[in-house]
Amino acid sequence: MRIRPLAAALAAALPLIAATPALAARSTTSAPASDCALPGRTGWTDEGHSTDRTQFQRPLGTKHVLMLFVDFPDAPAAGSPDDYYRELGPAQEWMKQDSYGRVRLDIDPLKRWIRMPQTSASYGFQRGITFEQHESYVRQAVQAATPYTDFSKYDMLYVVPTRTASAIGFSPTYLYDPTTAGITVNGTRIKWAVTFGQDMYHWGYKVADHETSHTFGLPDLYAFNGADVHRYVGGWDLMGDIAGPAPQHTGWERWKLGWIDDGQVACLPAAGSRTVRLRAVERPGGTKIAVVRTSDSTAYVAESRRAVGADARACSTGVLVYRVDTSTQTGNGPVQVVNGNPGATPPSGCTALDMAAFQPGRSFTDPATGVKIDVLRRGPLSDTIQVTEQ
Repeated sequence: MRIRPLAAALAAALPLIAATPALAARSTTSAPASDCALPGRTGWTDEGHSTDRTQFQRPLGTKHVLMLFVDFPDAPAAGSPDDYYRELGPAQEWMKQDSYGRVRLDIDPLKRWIRMPQTSASYGFQRGITFEQHESYVRQAVQAATPYTDFSKYDMLYVVPTRTASAIGFSPTYLYDPTTAGITVNGTRIKWAVTFGQDMYHWGYKVADHETSHTFGLPDLYAFNGADVHRYVGGWDLMGDIAGPAPQHTGWERWKLGWIDDGQVACLPAAGSRTVRLRAVERPGGTKIAVVRTSDSTAYVAESRRAVGADARACSTGVLVYRVDTSTQTGNGPVQVVNGNPGATPPSGCTALDMAAFQPGRSFTDPATGVKIDVLRRGPLSDTIQVTEQ
């Protein structure tokens, strides 16, 4: 979560799902992937490719992260900093695997407790915390740690509170405002920080990967409002349900972040049809996504998903189809997964949307846009589909 989320209404497509026989392939001339890239339309975190790399850090290479451990007058330190580092340290390997090795988190823990000047309850860590309150918390942690470290060596901060600080309940991300003075220490501007809360013990170390992904420009895919907060993507993406059964980033997001190259994207930007063999996103190499562009801010995407790697607990496997809308605000469904098995009974630990993957012989159609996706064949780590736009 980031402070200052923007709100907008969502107009959802109403697709049709039906069984279909395998179709003969009709090919069109391949279009460059850039023809299917969509610009961001929200001015904030979204699914567009035009991310402002002044405000959001570039998601490639090694990110040097300073981990600070803080306690409070009303919540003194409990345990060793090493214990807290072990809770979050596996986020490094997870990010490396998820990005095909293109991003590495190098977490450097400052192994001492830093005392904050205010009580833990005074910082306003409820869901309505303001940007100014959050920035003040980060500023005070930085000021208290300044005698013990050189901030110029790091790209971002992780601020970890003691377990006894129950008032620090959740884990928002600090994204600096380049139009303000912000937080500067010895000439170094603090641009990005994750301030962890007690929810880290519920979500586990992947909360660090989720929140760090916000500093790369990704939005939240869970719903900010309504009873079913995971109604948009279920457990198919880390930006939705962090503890979901198949939490690796979608192929679209991997393309946006530069973890998938343009040559791994099959683009259909206008009327036509093409057959595509998709290699599972959980493994490197091959064509990763097929994109059917439907407007200047929307597209349908198909990718192959398998129960391997960090997605080993996937509730269904096959072709995942979803709609991307880069004009939809974070928390309002900028990605919506199409359920390819709406009648399936999910087993324990799975939701209906976790059963969404399409199998051979199944078809997705959206009459409003003329998009049709037919699943033709399945391999151990691949699926062959035909995408059509009328």
